Amino acid sequence: MARNPVTWLGSPTFPKAAHIALADTQLRQNLRKATGTIRGRRAAAVAEMTDWEMLRVAGEQIKDDVLARLDTLLVELEESVTARGGVVHWARDAEEANRIVLDLCRAENAREVVKVKSMATAEIGLNEALEAGGVQAIETDLAELIVQLGDDRPSHILVPAIHRNRSEIREIFQRRMGVEVSDEPADLAEAARVYLRQKFLTTKVAISGANFAVADSGSIVVLESEGNGRMCLTLPETLITVMGIEKLVPTWQDLEVFLQLLPRSSTAERMNPYTSVWTGVTPGDGPQKFHLVLIDNGRTATLKDSVGRQALRCIRCSACLNVCPVYERTGGQSYGSVYPGPIGAILTPQLVGDMHDKQAASLPYASSLCGACFEVCPVRIDIPSVLTHLRAEAVEAKGRTAESIAMAAAAWVFQDAARYEKAQKAGALARFLARDGRISSLPWPGSKWTSSRDVPAPPQESFRAWWRKNRG
Repeated sequence: MARNPVTWLGSPTFPKAAHIALADTQLRQNLRKATGTIRGRRAAAVAEMTDWEMLRVAGEQIKDDVLARLDTLLVELEESVTARGGVVHWARDAEEANRIVLDLCRAENAREVVKVKSMATAEIGLNEALEAGGVQAIETDLAELIVQLGDDRPSHILVPAIHRNRSEIREIFQRRMGVEVSDEPADLAEAARVYLRQKFLTTKVAISGANFAVADSGSIVVLESEGNGRMCLTLPETLITVMGIEKLVPTWQDLEVFLQLLPRSSTAERMNPYTSVWTGVTPGDGPQKFHLVLIDNGRTATLKDSVGRQALRCIRCSACLNVCPVYERTGGQSYGSVYPGPIGAILTPQLVGDMHDKQAASLPYASSLCGACFEVCPVRIDIPSVLTHLRAEAVEAKGRTAESIAMAAAAWVFQDAARYEKAQKAGALARFLARDGRISSLPWPGSKWTSSRDVPAPPQESFRAWWRKNRG
């Protein structure tokens, strides 16, 4: 089976990438301003809802029910889509999904396709696969277009170009579109609109992702805020939707919960500006050919993990990114994955499915474990618990290392009171390395700690010694 392309090939481990990102002051400034703004607006939008916690619990329960009945719900979805004129394709991995989509494009003699913003297609590397097969994919979401024209990588689930300021976007548009434009947001949006309009009117095949799929009716739902998605979903003759198998809800009543949770958590809006729903094919209205590609790509394996499976509840709102102190300082590209931030730190290693992959195995450590991500998650994913669970798996995958030997030695010391007291006395000698009450540099292996943090200077005497002297 081909390597899962959810991570970017050649990406360094998170610590190395983060070290580079932290030196980019413009990046940190862009991120601080953007995440702070989104965070404040979301908090205000959520505060209006007196039943917000009840909605979170409902969202959690619905998604857990879906994961428990995924096999039967997927069959129900296939039957519903097929009964309404659509065609369902099943893909075990990224390679198979890309091949299916490329074959569908070739069947329509398409040399260009327009795309709705989709995390699933980014996860499988669809744009690159299409380009290798002679088909150009044109991103129509403004932020995705900026990333594409800038030969860049996305750094946020909701706002892929969050690491760019408007002066940088202006330079990209002038260079790639060949137009003179100011850096005013309205002018930049108009330039993108003019650039894309002809593509919407002439391209015969569109590709989308899906926020949700309703099993009992076969309806597919896409939420977006610009209207570009609506153009892609209605104008072309053929529509291909690529969707992860976990994106199901059983009924329309279940969908109601998420149409309240998602907008407030992601864009801080009371309701989504453009919510597009289509069910199969309707003669004379919209695309006349509809294909639904259901991808596994590591999800079934993730489902087997009783702790890690809760990552599959994710509705891609990005709220966890905007409150994460680590993400705010390093940006999304440091994660080396299409899924950045706290959710990426637990989802990517599981989709990759190999804790011997150093880059993927480094992601569960990209967190301070402060718990802010869990507090804002609309479907109550306990990200800190999954992070520690995956850290344990990463350590186990390493086998016998210097770290495991050190932990074994520590366990031996702690098992005997006499050994423990002698170790305390020996450790107290380290106070001679302290300056102003802190130790900033230790020889290896202590340097592994002091390379990123200080150590408080140990006291002159242990608690045991103090007790014997003062209390007999």
